[in-house]
Amino acid sequence: MYRLKTSAAFDSAHFLSGYDGKCKNIHGHHWTIEVEIGGETLQNDGSQRGMLVDFGDIKKEVRALADSFDHALIYESGSLMDKTLDALNEEGFHLIELPYRPTAENFARMFYEALQEKGLPVIRVTVYETPDNCAVYENYHN
Repeated sequence: MYRLKTSAAFDSAHFLSGYDGKCKNIHGHHWTIEVEIGGETLQNDGSQRGMLVDFGDIKKEVRALADSFDHALIYESGSLMDKTLDALNEEGFHLIELPYRPTAENFARMFYEALQEKGLPVIRVTVYETPDNCAVYENYHN
């Protein structure tokens, strides 16, 4: 099997509502998304002959995902009061609401599924929330 890897990074803040620890407070990370795609055969003709997928296409999609989360406050639905959201929106902050806790584990699956929907043959997505801590999502049912 052929495999290609690329990565992109973004900075954002989040908090874990209902968590019993420091991460219940708003804090930031320099997140890194590492994406691995794979396949058994290379393209046989055209400008991408000898390639699994053009690196430019992979990088474009991964970078777009990272850019969409950059410098945002990512929060779980129902975890902030309406008046807090109103104030943050009034201030013009970049807010991203998710239907689940904004953990590295959930990000790994979310990015995996988003890239798969773009038609990339995704094998694995690793999301680093620090240089030493990451979560990996692989779908063994494909």
